[in-house]
Amino acid sequence: MFEFLNQEIFQLVRRCATEQQTDAYVIGGYVRDIFLNRPSKDIDIVTIGKGIDLATRIHSALGNEAHLNTFKNFGTAQVKFNDLEIEFVGARKESYNRQSRKPIVEDGTLEDDQNRRDFTINALAVCVSGQHYGQLLDPFGGIQDLEQKIIRTPLDPDITYSDDPLRMMRAIRFATQLQFTIEEKSLAAISKNKERLSIVSKERIADELNKIILSPTPSIGFKLLFDTGLLPLIFPDMAKLQGVETIKGLSHKDNFYHTLEVLDNVAKKSNNLWLRWAAILHDIAKPATKRFEEGHGFTFHGHEDKGARMVPKIFDALKLPLNEKMKYVQKLVLLHLRPIVLAKTEVTDSAVRRVLFEAGEDIDDLMTLCEADITTKNPNKVKRYLANFEVVRRKLVEIETKDKIRNWQPPISGEMIMQFYNLQPSKTVGILKEALKEAILDGLIPNQFDEAKQFLDTTYQNLMETKK
Repeated sequence: MFEFLNQEIFQLVRRCATEQQTDAYVIGGYVRDIFLNRPSKDIDIVTIGKGIDLATRIHSALGNEAHLNTFKNFGTAQVKFNDLEIEFVGARKESYNRQSRKPIVEDGTLEDDQNRRDFTINALAVCVSGQHYGQLLDPFGGIQDLEQKIIRTPLDPDITYSDDPLRMMRAIRFATQLQFTIEEKSLAAISKNKERLSIVSKERIADELNKIILSPTPSIGFKLLFDTGLLPLIFPDMAKLQGVETIKGLSHKDNFYHTLEVLDNVAKKSNNLWLRWAAILHDIAKPATKRFEEGHGFTFHGHEDKGARMVPKIFDALKLPLNEKMKYVQKLVLLHLRPIVLAKTEVTDSAVRRVLFEAGEDIDDLMTLCEADITTKNPNKVKRYLANFEVVRRKLVEIETKDKIRNWQPPISGEMIMQFYNLQPSKTVGILKEALKEAILDGLIPNQFDEAKQFLDTTYQNLMETKK
């Protein structure tokens, strides 16, 4: 039944556990993923006794090929062997207080250990020791829940989620990754206990959120987060996107569900977490910039600029990295309308140069985001927009090949300008640098040294004339 039991590592666990006269079980995600035919390199072993002792014996038997880490304060150990990571822990039972999701831990039985698991599909265990080697222990119907694609807690979901509120995020994450349904009582318990999420660190919440975002269809998770009331607590700016307002018969689209469509569209094309974050945040400032214009309808002028300025604050609140990844997202949010404007109008060389200049190496990701932003249900519009985007893409390649604008560096630097015209650092140097950049982006001169020098000579002379 379980081919994995023939692997060398499990035969070794069996032998060492027998020598120590202890029972050992592989439990949790590794067993679940066997039934789901998903590859897994992370193995959790529960022993009836001290997990560190079994891990130490196995490490000794493996020799120099393996690496052992022990965590005595937690009673756990990890053995790394080839590409496997094997965690060892003694069976335990847990109890909680209201102020913390960190349990009080005591030694327990296998039954105690399975009772403390978050979901039935993660409580599956297979014996890897003694005469019961290979026996499956499924006290909560986890196999049936796998077959029916259901996320369900082993015990009362109200207690399960109240004890450790992070399990609410994990339930939604697993439902999204596996495209399972959260059982009705469990879903109701998430809504009931949503305020308990306040005791969970933002870092742990962000970790689960990122796993939802990296799922094949991330909109599943965001709809669950919204419907259960978790989203307004962890990401209020995104929750504010939801809703449609109508004035004098004129409405705007629901920007929450539009954003989810864009996110799913990006997910079909890229596994880049931060490009997916750009999809989430591309319209994040629409609630703040929404205006109603008489006879025209709703507008969101400047939402790309305001949205870009909101990105650092949102990343900080969610405990996401405030580094080049944040700046990448900020750039794409700021520029996400530019290729769309190009696609709706005549594509000029100058406009393409400017997009290339501002997007740099991220131009391909920007184009992916913009194409994903086409969510109209009118097939003729979709066809027209995609055709226009293809023209833009060809123009981008053509301009880049000719003018080398991507990650552009001026053919003449500021230091060279100061040497040529015997200048100190000053406003004049800045004026000359900006004039050179604009001339190249507008196509007035090619991106070459000789032409740039000739242009600067003329510009400098004119500048000096105006100062006389």
